Amino acid sequence: MIDLLLRPVAFVRSSRSSPEDDFWGAMPARIELASHVPDDALDGIETFSHVEVLYHFHAVDPEKIIQGARHPRNNPDWPKVGIFAQRGKNRPNRLGSTICRVVAREHRVLRVLELDAIDGSPVLDIKPVMQEFLPRNEVTQPEWSHELMSQYWSQRT
Repeated sequence: MIDLLLRPVAFVRSSRSSPEDDFWGAMPARIELASHVPDDALDGIETFSHVEVLYHFHAVDPEKIIQGARHPRNNPDWPKVGIFAQRGKNRPNRLGSTICRVVAREHRVLRVLELDAIDGSPVLDIKPVMQEFLPRNEVTQPEWSHELMSQYWSQRT
């Protein structure tokens, strides 16, 4: 087995301080570079409409990690599926990945919308979204996942 040691390249600054399952639509966030990352690491990122942010679910208690299968969101109406067949935060390595909209770059800060990470989340990587890396054929998914996601990107009313 190989153990990995990762150093955050940035941290999320957001008004959301606790993880919630829904209402991430139009959620503004700032991604602030860590002090060891050079100023020019973000050069050119503002020319992309979207970035993919890989981050750590740092607020998840390691005791609550799921290794196997469970009902998504513990909802018995949905099928029991393996943790790798869902995007829950209680994953083995507590890694999150989200494509979000770029709003602006301000020196060492990247302003984004629709990043579903809470305040203080360590950012492990930031990648520009290029159309050539998006799926090259139709995306399919089970019906329960559409139901699960129905309010995810909604705005809180």
